[in-house]
Amino acid sequence: MEPNDPSAETPRRFKLNKFFFGGVLLLAAVVLLVITSLKGNAQYYLTVEELAAGKAGQSANVRVSGVVLGDTIVYDPQTLDLTFTVAHIPGDNDEIEALGGLANVLHQASLDPHASRLRVVYNGVKPDLLTNEAQAIMNGHLGADGVFYIDDNGLLLKCPTKYEQATP
Repeated sequence: MEPNDPSAETPRRFKLNKFFFGGVLLLAAVVLLVITSLKGNAQYYLTVEELAAGKAGQSANVRVSGVVLGDTIVYDPQTLDLTFTVAHIPGDNDEIEALGGLANVLHQASLDPHASRLRVVYNGVKPDLLTNEAQAIMNGHLGADGVFYIDDNGLLLKCPTKYEQATP
């Protein structure tokens, strides 16, 4: 074989093309897995008013935030059934800050008789932070009966005292 023989380069080009196409195929598989993974875990984040207005279907899995109304909390330790009502709080952080901060918004929403409300059902151990004026972030779905059913491990609570500003 001569050094300038084009047939000597064919196996080398074939190997390079094989690695290139293998790399492209591997990259495409990783991108596909990431997209399908993110799509499966995507959830809408709604306020109580948006959910009441029908912005999510009854079978849609959604995330809703509201303030817990303490006098509506009912817990059965035998069946682990927990029901309570949440009231609407704004979903926009700028609006919350303009209204005096989260602690103030939670307090005002719990006192407002005209705020949209949502009855909630959860089955599980009653969280210690489930108190009046706690912010509840719930993953679940709205039933045909208008009640929001929280998924297993779908209840996150934030204590309102964490948001009060310390006095100097």
